[in-house]
Amino acid sequence: MYVKAVAFVAKSNTGKTTLLEQVIRELKNRGYKVGVIKHDAHRFDIDHPGKDSYRLTAAGADTMLITSPEKLALVKKHELSPPLEELIAAYFPDVDIVLTEGFKMSSLPKIEVHRQERSPTLLCRGEHHDPMLVAVASDEGLNLDVPVLDLNDIKGVTDFVESTFLR
Repeated sequence: MYVKAVAFVAKSNTGKTTLLEQVIRELKNRGYKVGVIKHDAHRFDIDHPGKDSYRLTAAGADTMLITSPEKLALVKKHELSPPLEELIAAYFPDVDIVLTEGFKMSSLPKIEVHRQERSPTLLCRGEHHDPMLVAVASDEGLNLDVPVLDLNDIKGVTDFVESTFLR
């Protein structure tokens, strides 16, 4: 089964997470099942010293899954980050759409988040012309070859996601 996916990309501290939170809520209100993958360029840890799950991975477990009646978390060690397409296929077959935060170098279609006060230039229409850019969500009017969405119009951004990827 093919799962539809779109990457929200931007320079750091532009508001990707804030926009994604709002788009996720709006998609959920419209009845969609939504998956999210967040790219972290740094080393992160969801386990904490002293917790059983931490102790099991610290003991050498290559894969550790913790589950409860509400949710599960998987910790899987790897040498290189798996391709995004493999992650989507393996972990998100039960959702209508996967939204990613980051992954600016991926082959996924992209919506770039742009704030005038953060930077005058775009990632995908600056020195690098990314053919996978499908829209820019911006707080200023821009003259581009892709739709420019009002960053503050969450229903409008969600309408674009829905009409482009879910119909």
